[in-house]
Amino acid sequence: MAVPEPLEPLDRRLIAWMNRYGATLTRLALGIIFTWFGALKFFPGTSPAETLATDTITRLTGGHISREIALTGLAVWEVLIGIGLLSGKLLRVTLLLLFLQMAGTMLPLLFFPDQTFVKFPLVPTLEGQYIIKNLVLISAAIVVGATVRRKDAKSQRRKDAT
Repeated sequence: MAVPEPLEPLDRRLIAWMNRYGATLTRLALGIIFTWFGALKFFPGTSPAETLATDTITRLTGGHISREIALTGLAVWEVLIGIGLLSGKLLRVTLLLLFLQMAGTMLPLLFFPDQTFVKFPLVPTLEGQYIIKNLVLISAAIVVGATVRRKDAKSQRRKDAT
């Protein structure tokens, strides 16, 4: 649908603003989410994902990692992702950690369908919805990943100017 003529200048400015700041705001929002949700895991009983996360790690490791260590390790992992996103430093490594973590978050849908679905596969429980919404986080991370080379180019231009 075309924008009405009188709104065209406003439309152009808004879209230019979104183009300029959208990826950065997405990166910062992801950073806040990972830092916040990761930090909750340092305090047992505060994360709604705690039981499902530790059950998944226990199953993946055949029980070789205790629930406490699994939860602390996951907390550290998520907070590191959050800090990397918030700082914008080491984005390639940060995004690798994020995508690995996201792959792990999807496993309960396969490992524990009785806990993640009321009726498999179309009616998720609240826990299932919590997991499925991670598709948005994955998509947002892809948007952030698309900016990595732009950042490299800016750094190179600064080096060339000196």
